[in-house]
Amino acid sequence: MLIHPLVTDTATLTALCDRWRSADFVTVDTEFMRESTYYPELCLVQVACENEAAAIDPKAPGLDLAPLLRLLVEEDVLKVFHAGGQDLEIIYNLTGKTPQPLFDTQIAAMALGLGEQIGYTNLVAAYANIQIDKGARFTDWSRRPLNDRQIDYAIGDVTHLARIFPKMVEKLRRTGRGAWLDEEMARASDPATYANDPEKAWTRLRLPSRKAEVLGRLKAIAAWREREAQDKDVPRGRIVKDETLGDLAGSPPRSQAELAKVRGLSAAWANNAIGGRLMAVLEGAEPLHPDDMPAREPQRPGLSSEGALIADLLKLLLKIRAKETGVAPRLIVRGDDLDALAAGVREGLDMLSGWRREVFGADALALVEGRLGFAVKDSKLTMSRIADE
Repeated sequence: MLIHPLVTDTATLTALCDRWRSADFVTVDTEFMRESTYYPELCLVQVACENEAAAIDPKAPGLDLAPLLRLLVEEDVLKVFHAGGQDLEIIYNLTGKTPQPLFDTQIAAMALGLGEQIGYTNLVAAYANIQIDKGARFTDWSRRPLNDRQIDYAIGDVTHLARIFPKMVEKLRRTGRGAWLDEEMARASDPATYANDPEKAWTRLRLPSRKAEVLGRLKAIAAWREREAQDKDVPRGRIVKDETLGDLAGSPPRSQAELAKVRGLSAAWANNAIGGRLMAVLEGAEPLHPDDMPAREPQRPGLSSEGALIADLLKLLLKIRAKETGVAPRLIVRGDDLDALAAGVREGLDMLSGWRREVFGADALALVEGRLGFAVKDSKLTMSRIADE
């Protein structure tokens, strides 16, 4: 594979992107820093196809990333990431779009018997029999110049992935499991996942109250915090922590002086400018409009003591089926659906339709309806069909 030195000029980047545009796929990774900022600071972008790879320096003076960004979000070439959530967030922040079409090897690994969140190092070991040198993993990618070891390490992330991806696709084809991942890939590439709209920031917080005035204050101060963090480019928790927002929404201070008594705020908030801005937002907050009230969680039957035992049996069945099929349990069953099935729910459960029903749902239903049981044969746990009496 042709490996280019660090790309620092627009002409070279444009030529590379022109060639990558005709590739069957490109693998993509980024290096960034975000410990002390709201937005991830992009420090390096690595891209590879089957025969060519490069690291691109977004900090190089005069470098225009536009050709690369067009490749990532506008062209039909398949973009391959591993655990690409934070990479996609960066691309979304720069373009307002997410890479399409998308393939995430960590998601694919769930259908290939490699666990729910396999790390990149273990994936490379499993598919390429290569042990990655982790020495440069925790480097400060924002500092310049980057040395050869850092660049080699970074490019390795995409060159190894370019070797691994075709093997994973071939195995998915052989096993007929490629379509199982469509829903997961669509969720990963949904732009809404990465949008940080201040007016929706409150929906990420949990507050037990359903009082319109409390939720109205929470919405207002969560949006205020988001804007403060964005303007200052600092993590939102450095402005005000989540639990403090909840306290302020539930028991708002009557004056700025009382901010000094609020858990999580320093005494300085009683008379500084940011404290004044917070009080102005609290005082101007309107009760949450009825149309904006969060939907109540669907009421599912609670588990009786017998239901809890059935749920435990379902978990055992899931463990057995996941091991037999080599599919991560989280890909088969989501959330509390096992408890719901044990409690009598039969509608709206993903496990009871499509491939999930084939792999697990049909047997799970048979178990809770008394048509399937566990047995021990030759010191091994097996499943047995129960004949109707």
